[in-house]
Amino acid sequence: MRVLLLGASGRTGRYVVEKIIQAGYELNCLVRDHGKIKSLSDKMTIFEGAAEKISDLEKAISNCDAIINVLNVSRNSDFPWAKLRTPPTFLSDVSRNVVMLAEKNNVRRIVVCSAWGVAETKNDLPGWFRWLIDNSNIGYAYRDHERQEKIVRESKLAWTIVRPAGLTNFKGDQQIIESYNNIPKPRMTINRVNLARYLVDALTDARLVHKMPVVSGR
Repeated sequence: MRVLLLGASGRTGRYVVEKIIQAGYELNCLVRDHGKIKSLSDKMTIFEGAAEKISDLEKAISNCDAIINVLNVSRNSDFPWAKLRTPPTFLSDVSRNVVMLAEKNNVRRIVVCSAWGVAETKNDLPGWFRWLIDNSNIGYAYRDHERQEKIVRESKLAWTIVRPAGLTNFKGDQQIIESYNNIPKPRMTINRVNLARYLVDALTDARLVHKMPVVSGR
């Protein structure tokens, strides 16, 4: 299986690269700056370009069987009111092109990384976090994740939308808690390493097709 990974040079995407290679899959990565990522295998091909540009995306999706998308609306820092580095509709704009090209190229499987707190799961968050979504620049990502999710759900693809809890850089092994409708109640965090493993495992997990699990770790 050859996988197209979007967001490979990001803080989560770097771990997804490792897990895809460890799983023995071939990998296409589309990144803005080739210098921000290094090849880990002769099965890995790096394409330099913009995910929102159809011609760049079409080159990267060639010969792929599946897609993992870990892109996000990014800010200049983790400060909640930091200025955006990407347009506020970056995710939904890219997703429209991804869905169109996936259907055109007969790529059926897609796993999308969203966030716990998007859409109806916002009600499951602590009040202080809901306030941040409503009153800081964090909210741009959550609102665009919701638009992205709608585009993917309405596609003809075999999709899985993963909604992780808050992401940490802790590298120890965690047990994944998979929640639906707040049952069981998610923990507040999951580390990026274990999220990456879950995203890659989801590619071949038939029970997750057309599902939107919230995932956290303990």
